[in-house]
Amino acid sequence: MKRRNFVTQGLGAAAALTLPLINAGAAPSFTPPQTPPPGGTAKPGRFKLRYAPSFGQFKAHAGDDLTAQVKFASDEGFTAMFDNGLMNRPADQQETISRELAKRNMLLGPFVLWAEFGKTTLVTKDKDVREAMLQKMKQGVETMNRTGCKQALLVPGRYDESLDWEYQTANVIENLRLCQDICRPAGLVLVLEPLNPKNHPGLFLSKIPQAYEICKAVNSPSCKILNDMYHQQITEGNIIPNIEAAWDEIAAFHIGDNPGRKEPTTGEINYRNVFKRIFDKGFQGALGMEHGQSRPGKDGERAVIEAYRACDAF
Repeated sequence: MKRRNFVTQGLGAAAALTLPLINAGAAPSFTPPQTPPPGGTAKPGRFKLRYAPSFGQFKAHAGDDLTAQVKFASDEGFTAMFDNGLMNRPADQQETISRELAKRNMLLGPFVLWAEFGKTTLVTKDKDVREAMLQKMKQGVETMNRTGCKQALLVPGRYDESLDWEYQTANVIENLRLCQDICRPAGLVLVLEPLNPKNHPGLFLSKIPQAYEICKAVNSPSCKILNDMYHQQITEGNIIPNIEAAWDEIAAFHIGDNPGRKEPTTGEINYRNVFKRIFDKGFQGALGMEHGQSRPGKDGERAVIEAYRACDAF
């Protein structure tokens, strides 16, 4: 699902099973299952990394039914999924997603908690913004408690042209520290996503080094980075060196090739090498497949799956 379309529909989130906190810098704790998990079926060819299709990504094969979508993804070798719209889903759908993923030992990637694209929000000290921000953190904790998903995505909003950049950075850090008063005791991890200025002009957070600086200043295990490699290829390139440099603060990834934001192998990013480096470093979190497909229908969905098989063959 494209983020621009998602934002126009309202902020959403994702449900997940109860799993240990995933941190890219931590020692690996997950091995792709080789024997049948409870209620599931062992399949050959499980992917080495936890690439996460979105709900609806394989709709031509699996239809609209959430259970069928989870089953199809699992049968194809995926061990994770993500859902940008879960916070707007009714409770029964959240429970269905969580239950079906748990049956198959599958992870659900971070849900979107705060992503203001048209306003200056966390770059300010505005009291109303802070009140809304803290209320959103409480809602995030409630979602975590209902679903077990312990990561929530955050975009700080637009920059303020009337305010020096250093003051804005300080305000973002201060606001994120306030969020920690709610999130850290509950075990909810905020993951900051830098977005590229071509598709999203005017946003404050655009680079991995910038996000790294902020996370270091917040100095909390509940404030980390989501590295969207599509965005970063456009903004700064240098994908593998930036992954290496920011590794201890990266908790999740998004995937999309450039140009076009379609599946790996359709653009310029050497995802096979990127995935190998991430795997070699022991990453056990979700890599959200936040991209379209180069061809429509079942043939296009099959092309997506085969592209991941090719890039996972390292």
